[in-house]
Amino acid sequence: MELVIAWRPRVPGIAEVFHAHFVDHAYPPHVHDAWTLLIVDEGAIRFDLDRHHRGAAGTSVTLLPPNVAHDGRAATGHGFRKRVLYLDTTVLPAGLAGAAVDRPGVDDPLLRQRIHQLHLALDAPGDELEAESRLALIRDRLRGHFGRVAAPPAELSKGLAGELRDLLDARTRDGITLQEAGALLQSHPGHLVRSFTATFGLPPHRYLVGRRVEQARRLLLDGRRPADVAAEAGFHDQSHLHRHFVRHVGVTPARYAAQGGVPNRVPSAR
Repeated sequence: MELVIAWRPRVPGIAEVFHAHFVDHAYPPHVHDAWTLLIVDEGAIRFDLDRHHRGAAGTSVTLLPPNVAHDGRAATGHGFRKRVLYLDTTVLPAGLAGAAVDRPGVDDPLLRQRIHQLHLALDAPGDELEAESRLALIRDRLRGHFGRVAAPPAELSKGLAGELRDLLDARTRDGITLQEAGALLQSHPGHLVRSFTATFGLPPHRYLVGRRVEQARRLLLDGRRPADVAAEAGFHDQSHLHRHFVRHVGVTPARYAAQGGVPNRVPSAR
């Protein structure tokens, strides 16, 4: 069965997310005005890129440059299942196009895992900072494969990480994008993520979620309704609160509030 799911996420740099399962469909030669970052979950794909025969399957990651003609079709009669990110040209420089034409596929399990994690984050409304953080690390790794990466500083800046933490503390409810934080702190988003993680032991998006969960706990113990708590603590909706609250606390927000924050209250011995 042919199946297509596509959407435009609220994440700077990602023009479109595209998931598809094709058996008989074959793409005619065409071009995109964005970078195409592709992973194959089932089956295999054959395609011609700039008149060269290529393929995509298994654990490989495929990067197709903008404005270069390519087609696509199933390599077997069983079809294929793929997930694609269309990345703005602001994410990767045009100078990498030649390397991507010469060798569009790379075998990098860590890069593939990060792309998979990014797709999971993009599928969960409210986790845009996580998606943006993962995209920043993916961008740096792609540049390592297809171009040059600027040498990192001799020491990661703890001061920069502290400044980012102050921004997250001040914007716990409303949130902040990595692009905005990078502009304010005059630092690249990828460097922000690495510096913060090295200094505090967790990436910025996990820190922000933890801060929101702490705020939600206080509000729930004040007797607030979970739906109201979700909005006030900065979650996308009640489902978003529920998912992260259970992961952090071990019980649902409603049960936490009903039991005064104690999952299994045991009377003390007298």
